[in-house]
Amino acid sequence: MEKLIFFILAVPILIFVFYLGGSAIMTGFKAKVDNAPNKENENETNSENTNNDLENNSNLSTEISKLNELLKSGVLTQEEFDKAKKKLLDN
Repeated sequence: MEKLIFFILAVPILIFVFYLGGSAIMTGFKAKVDNAPNKENENETNSENTNNDLENNSNLSTEISKLNELLKSGVLTQEEFDKAKKKLLDN
């Protein structure tokens, strides 16, 4: 009789403890997966940065080409060209 009472009380408590432990472990695994960096997002970010860099370099070369044309046409002096080019390169 005492063994029966013990099992009636102990088994549900043990099941509940295992349930709590299992749910805590699964919550930890889920959080780890959710917080892990996503490789697809990293690749997209890297490609966006590369595209922005290429765009900036293309704009920079275009601006310097325009300045060079102004220098050749005589609108700008060599000093003005150098100052404008330095300003573009510093940004």
